[in-house]
Amino acid sequence: MVDSGLQLIHTLSATPLGTEMDSRSFTPPLALVLSLLLLLLLPSSVNPNASPRRAYPRSPIRFAEDLIRDLNLQPVIQEIEGEQKGDDSSSPRLVEKRINLEILGESGSDIPIEQLGHHAGYYRLEHTHAAKMFYFFFESRGKSSDPVVIWLTGGPGCSSELALFYENGPFKIADNMSLIWNDYGWDKASNLIFVDQPTGTGFSYSTDLRDLRYSEKGVSDDLYDFLQAFFREHPKYLKNDFYITGESYAGHYIPAAAERVHRGNKEKQGLQLNLKGFAIGNGLTNPEIQYGAYADYALDMGIIGESAYKSISKIYPLCELGVKLCGPSGVIGCLASYFVCNSIFTSIMLLAGDMNYYDIRKKCEGSLCYDLSNMEKFLNEKSVRDALGVGNKKFVSCSPLVYEAMITDWMKNLEVGIPTLIGDGIRLLVYAGEYDLICNWLGNFRWVNSMEWSGHQIFAEAPMLPFVIDGKEAGLLKSYGPLSFLKVHDAGHMVPMDQPRAALEMLKRWMKGNLSEGGTITAVVDM
Repeated sequence: MVDSGLQLIHTLSATPLGTEMDSRSFTPPLALVLSLLLLLLLPSSVNPNASPRRAYPRSPIRFAEDLIRDLNLQPVIQEIEGEQKGDDSSSPRLVEKRINLEILGESGSDIPIEQLGHHAGYYRLEHTHAAKMFYFFFESRGKSSDPVVIWLTGGPGCSSELALFYENGPFKIADNMSLIWNDYGWDKASNLIFVDQPTGTGFSYSTDLRDLRYSEKGVSDDLYDFLQAFFREHPKYLKNDFYITGESYAGHYIPAAAERVHRGNKEKQGLQLNLKGFAIGNGLTNPEIQYGAYADYALDMGIIGESAYKSISKIYPLCELGVKLCGPSGVIGCLASYFVCNSIFTSIMLLAGDMNYYDIRKKCEGSLCYDLSNMEKFLNEKSVRDALGVGNKKFVSCSPLVYEAMITDWMKNLEVGIPTLIGDGIRLLVYAGEYDLICNWLGNFRWVNSMEWSGHQIFAEAPMLPFVIDGKEAGLLKSYGPLSFLKVHDAGHMVPMDQPRAALEMLKRWMKGNLSEGGTITAVVDM
């Protein structure tokens, strides 16, 4: 969702899948990758994640100040106790502290609460000018030998704290700002990491604009450097199975990160990470196929009628051509296809009214379609900031600048590297809640089902089988070898939030290599 994921613009003057908007006007540095001069000439739009801006042109100094503010650039402070100021090469790159937040209820663990390791830290990214990546690490409520799982939230530019507090973290925030244990947190089955990335997201920051990332290469290289540092700091987990997970725009991040880790292992570039698999939830991975599914899904779900369907479908051939022109290194083609393809989504939403595009069963209420205000309040409490060691660092739930910097990455096809990964035995799970429009299950199913790999023919012919939990069908599963697709019932964009028990059970079974456990029906199921 917003953050968790892809964000919709309500105003048609701006990008239809861009950053959420409200009534405050500012001039965003849209298409920053083209040139700063172009940014100054763009029309104004509005955004809830940015401070108000004047609509008239700004001086170069004012413009630079606004960029710095959006990138979460601030004077260096001591975020974690013991961290050294400046760029002293002798100081540790990764500084972590144990956090002790009061959590109400029962942990559901045999491990005493005081022994459960909860940590927060900053990593001074190695191949950057001044970037520092913030993360949480929660030791498993099960056993230390459980797999290590990293979660990446999408956006692009949205903080993983959104998932931590509202989806699959160890705890959730009550209305009175207290924390309560999450009975279905993924730390019950794994040693769980949440990372604020790319730089400028959440509590991650830089003091140098050159650390802004524009493509998956920069994003995945930073994440790989972080993982190397993390496992050096926690060597006892190095032999544990390792999985990369996330949702929404992380459908781009995750395949890129998996490819980077796998390549690092093969080329013996550093510590050998025991990568076993990667999982994408309601993601954007192959835009060419997924944008083609928008109108079909909207028609099937009764969002639009036949007449609108025929009109909207006429846009797709131009979208398809634009995506093909985007290519691995395109700029103009990628930018053009971004606007053309997103007009498909905008056209649907014009007819959908106030429908929640993350869960079509609900109305969109508020600027983010969900009320996430408790997270902002909680992270702004002084006691919490002291516990996390972030001082007065600004928390950016969804950064407009990071989003806009990645705009030419949007239409890139991240499916292309996946066949090699699964061909080398690294497992992939793609799962999707059935009521999400913005990264709908149909588009995800189509790219997975059509992907060319060594087991393509057998996978394509495999039936959809019930995914059963406690004797009840919780979804429909298609699986062969290292590849699995799961359509999750009664869930929208954020499966761990809507169906927490099913999401945790899915993770457990998948990591054990037996997603079909509990259901052995062989008949083909109509989707």
